Amino acid sequence: MHRSSAVPLTLALLFGASVAHAEGKLGVFDAWIRQAPPGATMMAGYATLKNTGDAPITVLTVQSDAFRMTSVHETIVANDMAKMREVHRLAVPAGDEVRMEPGGRHLMLMQPRHDIVPGDKIEVVFLLADGTRLQTYFDVLPSDASD
Repeated sequence: MHRSSAVPLTLALLFGASVAHAEGKLGVFDAWIRQAPPGATMMAGYATLKNTGDAPITVLTVQSDAFRMTSVHETIVANDMAKMREVHRLAVPAGDEVRMEPGGRHLMLMQPRHDIVPGDKIEVVFLLADGTRLQTYFDVLPSDASD
């Protein structure tokens, strides 16, 4: 091999190795949905998102066939009033976690397509900025379940 072709090849191998190593790995833990009162059209989902990789991960949105509309929201307090707003990009830093919990970030699950009752396992798919689709299941808990 000529020296002139060895340098670009070596650089490509080094660069390729560093890119392959820098990836996030998202796990979803303690995923649950609280049962809604009869006739309710909205529910909330909670979980802990853990990135065990060495690069940040961005969640763009969520999907579930059990609901007509799904999104990521957060509760904010401004002027002593709590309001919810949609989160269009949820970053999970490398080696860190993001908790989705009552009073904070959560999934908004709107217009259920069927009755959602305790004991159900609801499929939810997280859509990530890199094109990955992460499928997981949320347990439905009774309305009186603790946070």
